[in-house]
Amino acid sequence: MDMRKFIVKTLSTFFYVGYLPFIPGTFASIAALGVFFIVKDSLPVYLGVVSCLLVLGFLTAGQAEKFFRKKDHRAIVIDEVCGMLLSLLFIPYAPKIAVIAFFLFRLMDTVKPYPADRLQGLKGSIGVMSDDIVAAIYTNIILQAVVRFASFTIS
Repeated sequence: MDMRKFIVKTLSTFFYVGYLPFIPGTFASIAALGVFFIVKDSLPVYLGVVSCLLVLGFLTAGQAEKFFRKKDHRAIVIDEVCGMLLSLLFIPYAPKIAVIAFFLFRLMDTVKPYPADRLQGLKGSIGVMSDDIVAAIYTNIILQAVVRFASFTIS
């Protein structure tokens, strides 16, 4: 395998998490929680990591589709990693909020509320990444409302 293909596959599958035989998107979201726990205490680091992963996702997801010869192949999971991290952006940390975010993001990613359902059909990296970004935005908005307006106890 040439180096370019190796790099694209490694990044787009988030270091081969996407090759897991059972629910790779869910395991990628769990891996993203691991990243979150490492970077959550420094907003500049968090923003840097999310930004880098988003750029890498947009650079690699479309190329990975060509290598896998399938639109949004199940092994391409960098979109789930980015989505999970975006779901928790600017949300105060509490373990139960992270768990709620995980399940809510997975639900939104599965249901694909408008416009995620339409964006997923776009070609290349935009189609792969955008539906998860929309799912993350919806998740984040719901979490922001819960944390701020529903007197959610953070502990």
